[in-house]
Amino acid sequence: MRVVKFGGSSLANGSQFAKVVAIMKANPARQVIVTSAPGKRHPGDTKVTDLLIQYAQAVMRHEAVAAIVAEIVARYQAIADDFELEASIMATIEEELDQLPKLTFKNNDYLMAGFKARGEKLNAFLMTAVLNHEGIEATYGEPKSLGIVVTDHPNDAEVSRETYRNLATFRRPIGVLVVPGFYGYTSDDDIATFSRGGSDITGAILANGFHADLYENFTDVDGVAAADPRVVANPQMICEMTYREMRELSYGGFGVFHDEAILPAIAGQVPINLKNTNHPAAPGTMIVPEQHFVPKHAITGIVSSQHFGAIYLHRYLLNKEVGFTLKILQVLAHNGISYEHMPSGIDDLTIILDDRQLTEAKRKTICAEIQAAVHPDVLKWIDDYAIIMVVGEGMAQRTGLIQTILQPLATAGVHVSMINEGASQISLMLGTSRESANRAVKTIYNAFFIPINQRLEVH
Repeated sequence: MRVVKFGGSSLANGSQFAKVVAIMKANPARQVIVTSAPGKRHPGDTKVTDLLIQYAQAVMRHEAVAAIVAEIVARYQAIADDFELEASIMATIEEELDQLPKLTFKNNDYLMAGFKARGEKLNAFLMTAVLNHEGIEATYGEPKSLGIVVTDHPNDAEVSRETYRNLATFRRPIGVLVVPGFYGYTSDDDIATFSRGGSDITGAILANGFHADLYENFTDVDGVAAADPRVVANPQMICEMTYREMRELSYGGFGVFHDEAILPAIAGQVPINLKNTNHPAAPGTMIVPEQHFVPKHAITGIVSSQHFGAIYLHRYLLNKEVGFTLKILQVLAHNGISYEHMPSGIDDLTIILDDRQLTEAKRKTICAEIQAAVHPDVLKWIDDYAIIMVVGEGMAQRTGLIQTILQPLATAGVHVSMINEGASQISLMLGTSRESANRAVKTIYNAFFIPINQRLEVH
């Protein structure tokens, strides 16, 4: 049995729905489908989720909503018209949208979650009608009926363990079960959504809970590329990779998957196949457990992230002072800031932070508090910082790997300010200036992905 998730671009209009119908007909093992809300039909378009956010904001401001409701209804109407569905289908959708402002919510955060969730809910309802119309027996599965229970965080919920107990006893109907992604219900029966991109999470939860043989995640790309196509022209596609390789690359900035989306599938050891709705015959990228995985190449992928900053401290014999690092971490915790990495020497310490969680005022506050707490001889904020992640299960087996990376970088004029190898030995982190980041990715890619360099040398 397979769980299949389709992203917003895969469900943006009637022609995309038709592709989904064909994909479902092609393999009867596809028995559970998870829907996103309709995405963009063209570059200048607006996602239905964003329209629903506008709707919610207008309601909270007590503004007129007729125009925005009509725009949302039109998106679903266009799909229904393409399949000549009965008028009652659209009447139900329109009624649900009209009634939203009349519902009672605990607060505005829950109101926003309730509005946003309708994008997936109504699309799943519409998909159920389309599948039945096209000769595929299908049943709509409301997350509450399935027992998808989430934490009490209305717009950033996490799945509860109770969900898996509920799914274990849920009797799937004959045919295809169509489940809206992105949301579940709290213990108080309030709708709460996962973070944006959360339909991936729903798909992984169902793949785990239903013990699927495979979780197919359909989107608008042919798979995972070894490097960002915006940085490296026509990069090679990754045929197969491990869960932890995907996690490392997602952390480094790969945007194919929601960063936490595959965790439920990992917990259930369910293989994931990332495929393209527009080219369903293409093999895509398989993401599999580490057990029995045999790497064919040293490097699987390279990615850069340029949203980092760093605090650099220097003080003689700082390594001898008990609690030195603890005092710094207490400052960060007091200010609600997490750190990413902390490479150190006997007299030096660098704390790498995600710059997106900081304002200029917050930076100044943190630096002042650290200065007062540990009295370093030198304390500098490094704003120009980028991280390059080099990831591969075969890295530990490749002799001279770091030299193969650093020598071309030196020739390309890329200064490496930090090197940190993960304990798993499947990732190498390099710190560079932001200006050098793309050049570094291209250089490393050329060193490993030109065909003559792809052999895995084991000594």
